[in-house]
Amino acid sequence: MKKSHILNLFIFSILLLVSSEILVAQQATVTVHQDSKIPELLNLKKELEKDNKLGEGFTIQLYYGELNKANSVLSKYKANYNAWPASLEYETPNYKIWVGDFASRLEADRALLEIKENFPAAFILKPSK
Repeated sequence: MKKSHILNLFIFSILLLVSSEILVAQQATVTVHQDSKIPELLNLKKELEKDNKLGEGFTIQLYYGELNKANSVLSKYKANYNAWPASLEYETPNYKIWVGDFASRLEADRALLEIKENFPAAFILKPSK
């Protein structure tokens, strides 16, 4: 066999090998179909977590009773503390002032020691939400 035939055969083999790699290569695209309400629900969940409405921790109750006194206690708390959020909760027929959403009992105990200086009747509870 001539050298030119061998060279042509070699070049043809290389081209065949390279083209077969290109032909075997795969390209894929992924299409995700998601419900349009998912982003809306995620935003709602973030808001509820920010407002301590989904917490499963502990909270401190400062007051339980009528609305005028509850508002007074809430104002007094906000004037003296800003480390923990406070909220006015309603449970028929009374209002409650809750402070914080602590992940552990230890965190709640530490806060309670500080809060009891101005609110001696305060206590820790684990609300059922």
